[in-house]
Amino acid sequence: MQIRDHFSKVELQQLLARSDAQAWLAVLTSWVLVALAFALVALWPNLLTILLALIVIGGRQLGFGALMHECGHGSLFATKGLNSWVGKWLCAGPVMYRIDDYMVRHLLHHRTVGTAEDPDLSRYQAYPVTRASLRRKLIRDLTGRTTMKFLRDLLKANATIETEDGQRSLRLGRFFSRMRAPIISNLVLFSILASLGQAPLYLLWVAAYFSTYMLFSRIRNLAEHAAVPDLTDSDPLLNTRTTLASCWERLTFAPNSVNYHLEHHLLPAVPKYRLAKFHRALRAKGLLDHADIAPGYRAVLDRIITKQEAQAA
Repeated sequence: MQIRDHFSKVELQQLLARSDAQAWLAVLTSWVLVALAFALVALWPNLLTILLALIVIGGRQLGFGALMHECGHGSLFATKGLNSWVGKWLCAGPVMYRIDDYMVRHLLHHRTVGTAEDPDLSRYQAYPVTRASLRRKLIRDLTGRTTMKFLRDLLKANATIETEDGQRSLRLGRFFSRMRAPIISNLVLFSILASLGQAPLYLLWVAAYFSTYMLFSRIRNLAEHAAVPDLTDSDPLLNTRTTLASCWERLTFAPNSVNYHLEHHLLPAVPKYRLAKFHRALRAKGLLDHADIAPGYRAVLDRIITKQEAQAA
């Protein structure tokens, strides 16, 4: 589908318009929610508030990843400089990403989705799976094993060099050089909490990163491309899904409009704060009549479980 054949120049200009005010609102809202989660535990430290904080912080960590993605596309802020700086220091760094490395892989995903060359294919190719298989994956997420694997891969990717004799060796200096922004971002966050006499609250950030963040990230990823009508077709209407998110789902699996994934693949330059409008416009023009639109993340989970097991349940 050629989107530009169905929208006027004025309509496209309105959809593609970038707003620094709305971009800053998205970034600041995410950090305010993190601050409120910290404050909740600081004021009323108990098991319930800690659990709520882990849910909120994990959702915001995924939200920072979504905002990093927007900045990488150059679609969040109106200027390249703000997209680069905010994306690097306030979005990617806190969740241990280098935005440039992320975008190399992500842009390749855009070019090759629906083919065997898609670098993200392994994340959703095997679905649907059994309920037991999905449960094991989610347990790995919540118990930190997924994060440990991610960090090991991160270390190898950023610290490994090949010597003259063809051997591979780890150079921690190279790692610290390449990961300067993520390390500094996390040190700043810890320092702010420490200056307020609340240094232990940083453990909430770490705990969420090792649990809820990875679980929310997996569900979000599966909602986008797992068990779609035809993963091997080049048509986004067949290889990509949009999920309509409720309020609580926007706090967890779908922060910052990341649930409008089909719309993003149809026109990647649309800012996240205009994706809902783009979705409504596509519906009004009948362009989503045959699209895979899930009514919520529970519906997505039902689809990624094998039919045989779903029927037996």
